[in-house]
Amino acid sequence: MHMFAIDGLRIALVCGLIVTLLRLLRCSRAWCGAVAIPIIWFYTAATGWEASAMRASVMMTLVLGGWALKRPVDLLNSLAAAAFIILLADPRQLCAAGFQLSFCVMLVIALMLPPINAGFDRLIGWCLKPDPFLPEALVPRWRKMLLARTQALAHFAGLSLAAWIGSLPLAAKYFHLFSPVSTLANLLAVPLGAGALTANLGALLCGHWLPWLTVLFNHAAWFLMVAMTWVSVQAARLPGAYGYVPEPSLLSLAVYYAAVSAAFSGWFHTARRKIAGATTALLIAAAYGWHWEAARGETALTVLPLSGGHAVYVAAAGRRNDWLINCGNAPAVDFTLKNYLHGQGVNSLPRLVLSNASARNCAGAPRLDELFHIGEWWSGGGEFRSPAWRQALAHARDSGRYHLWHLGDTNGCWQMLFPADTNTNRLVKGGDGALVLRGDFPGARVLLLSELSRTGQGDLLALTNDLRADIVIAGLPEEGEPLCNALLAAIHPRVVVIADSAFPAARRASRALQERLAQAQVPVLYTRTTGAVKIVTSRTGWRLRTQDGRELDSPSAN
Repeated sequence: MHMFAIDGLRIALVCGLIVTLLRLLRCSRAWCGAVAIPIIWFYTAATGWEASAMRASVMMTLVLGGWALKRPVDLLNSLAAAAFIILLADPRQLCAAGFQLSFCVMLVIALMLPPINAGFDRLIGWCLKPDPFLPEALVPRWRKMLLARTQALAHFAGLSLAAWIGSLPLAAKYFHLFSPVSTLANLLAVPLGAGALTANLGALLCGHWLPWLTVLFNHAAWFLMVAMTWVSVQAARLPGAYGYVPEPSLLSLAVYYAAVSAAFSGWFHTARRKIAGATTALLIAAAYGWHWEAARGETALTVLPLSGGHAVYVAAAGRRNDWLINCGNAPAVDFTLKNYLHGQGVNSLPRLVLSNASARNCAGAPRLDELFHIGEWWSGGGEFRSPAWRQALAHARDSGRYHLWHLGDTNGCWQMLFPADTNTNRLVKGGDGALVLRGDFPGARVLLLSELSRTGQGDLLALTNDLRADIVIAGLPEEGEPLCNALLAAIHPRVVVIADSAFPAARRASRALQERLAQAQVPVLYTRTTGAVKIVTSRTGWRLRTQDGRELDSPSAN
């Protein structure tokens, strides 16, 4: 049934099979169109009128109808007509990922495939074409077959390459993937898929009439689908087969497709247009260079609520300077943190800091290492009863990448302020020995309190009075409340972020806590209601954005 998942490729294969069969039976173009078009629409209806199938069926109807009526078929005109009909019926399709992928990929194929095929034909002709003065009757049959098969393979490779180039930015936008191995894998996977679909259709046609042939077709389809899966898996295992990339902007998408369309549509044929194109390219490159230089001076901190716990991801200039502080439990890693990091283009994590011994903050560390290969593990030296903490630290020590953070030590932009007894073997509660880190970034000072308990807050105040920060981020301790009045007065923040969660109910900020913090006359954000919180710091100050759309800026940024 996977092979019957409807998209443009399946519709094209079904249509191709039907037309080929009818042409072998000596049917005219008109009869081929009259038979094939109703069948592909019946196929679309039988599979549930999926949006991708309807798009493909509309376009195939236009292309096949023009061919059946012996009218000149222009792929770009058919593509535009299909898009117009679909948008006329449902304008919301314009914002659908499937619509954008279907028509942008087909647009690039229509523009790029002719010059690519022409280039391959010239290369193959130069390598394999026989002497032009040699009579065709004297050319060996094996040489003719080799030339024909090589050209067919080259044209298929050109089609796969054009489709890959057409889908490149949209795959990055919607799936955050860059997969250079796709063209190579498609050379084997797509023919195997076509063979499996052919075998399935053969089994449907034979049915109970020829049961032995039906069984043979079913076994062939199973073998071909297993082979297609094996090819895809092995291709994905190749070094550098794929990587995760951040989402490109809409402006970048428009620039990409405009550049590809202009380059392959013949727009640059005149000297004046070549000069205009080169000038535009230089201006665009200068604008992207300026934006890249400005972004280098920014640091983004994102507070992610994770099913009762929370993590803070710090993206600085260059991936080697990134940090992840806490990671949640294993389900939070698989269902939330993994997808978020992939969306940021993260393929490996340079550093992970475990600041708290609770399972909801550290239990997913081994799973995270499996997914992202953590470069360095950091924690304080406290001993805790938590089995999840002990398991995570055992995994870190076994990997040989574990580092101990001592009081007062500075690592990158972070300085450890608490706890003091990093080398003690005395068992303490997780909240009493939670790490307190202060980050000094251009334009902002950020204080991370983790889930520091009331006892730990008192110890922190006794240890140092240098706690002032612009933004403070705190979780909910197991006992008591975060940010006692004395600690809040010592920090004197401009914004407070409380990392709580709607579920479980015990991880929600209490009404008493909300009323007390409201008296501080500073904005207090609760991730239970705001969702993730992103803080961007730069030399001009800091900007804060929440998932639900709230925005705050530092006075210097205004």
